[in-house]
Amino acid sequence: MEPAWLDEREMRAWRGFNRMRAELTARLARQLGQEAGLSWADYEVLVRVSEAPGRRIRARDLGRSLRWERSRLSRQIARMEARGTVERAPSEGDARGFDVVLTDAGLAAIQAAALTHLTAVRHCFADLLTPQQLDVFGDIAETVTNHLAAEHTDVVNGEEE
Repeated sequence: MEPAWLDEREMRAWRGFNRMRAELTARLARQLGQEAGLSWADYEVLVRVSEAPGRRIRARDLGRSLRWERSRLSRQIARMEARGTVERAPSEGDARGFDVVLTDAGLAAIQAAALTHLTAVRHCFADLLTPQQLDVFGDIAETVTNHLAAEHTDVVNGEEE
């Protein structure tokens, strides 16, 4: 049976999405590094921990939200601990797990980087699109992520999601 190859419209959209994602992420990551001294991974961790209640999150939950394997998360947290932006703390009610806690230095780092990142996201993404395009883009993102959540269970850190 012949596969259902992408037609010209589908290919344009798919390749355009991939090119946009790669170039936008690379640009934002470069700017974070140059202007805030943070890697993309640092920023992703700091955002999630800073937004968690009490600026503290279970490592397992952090790894799931980032879609990272346990080993990658552990190495990243170790690097950030060495720089003093996060620390590990025992998880309440689970002696096997640990929480990732934002330090004062980590809070200062994310606060300093937030304006740089916001400005870059506006300049390279949000301000380029009309309100209607933003609505359509948001709808597209929700459609695809809802499909993935509903029909494609993944295993992360040895646990089904």
